[in-house]
Amino acid sequence: MTKQEKAHAIHRILEDLYPTVPIPLDHTDPYTLLVAVLLSAQCTDVRVNQVTPQLWALAQRPEEMMAQSEEDIRAIIRPCGLSPRKSKAIKELSRILTEDYGGEVPQDWAALEALPGVGHKTAAVVMSQAFGVPAFPVDTHIHRLAYRWGLSSGKNVASTERDLKRLFPEESWNKLHLQIIFFGREYCPARGHRMRDCPICGTYGRKALLKAERE
Repeated sequence: MTKQEKAHAIHRILEDLYPTVPIPLDHTDPYTLLVAVLLSAQCTDVRVNQVTPQLWALAQRPEEMMAQSEEDIRAIIRPCGLSPRKSKAIKELSRILTEDYGGEVPQDWAALEALPGVGHKTAAVVMSQAFGVPAFPVDTHIHRLAYRWGLSSGKNVASTERDLKRLFPEESWNKLHLQIIFFGREYCPARGHRMRDCPICGTYGRKALLKAERE
């Protein structure tokens, strides 16, 4: 089986299991999604969704958020971790959006990636989920599964993103990255995973990993 054939088979499994996928982070517009994705770095989506209602009660628009102190923002987002860095980034990106973009999140890769606290993965989530632009956000979980399934070399998230974009049709990217995330949580966790019992790994997993598990 070629890698392309394997990708096609895996895609069919994910479509059967997750014909529809919700966006995991609660939000109301591109700005609240941007902030929620920033908060999700090294934090679970569940925890972010627990914290953001209080943050939106404080400020829900860039012009409102920039007027808040870093201390007040930090006090709310502390459960998400890295709160000093994240609170500074949220306040500063809110100022930039207000002063340079009329309070709106730009639908532009370079402009997004230039914002404080916003890297390529965060920009990709916003572009795909807020604006519907084809993107394939690759976090550590997708990176791990792509390697486990033999779809990528696993050297880094950038190379994994390139590999997955080559293997899957562009029109599937925005939904597919969410399908992989949901599958990883339900069937293919990082620890305590038995590959031979997994709906994907058991048939399409990397042979060396399956062999090591049997031994």
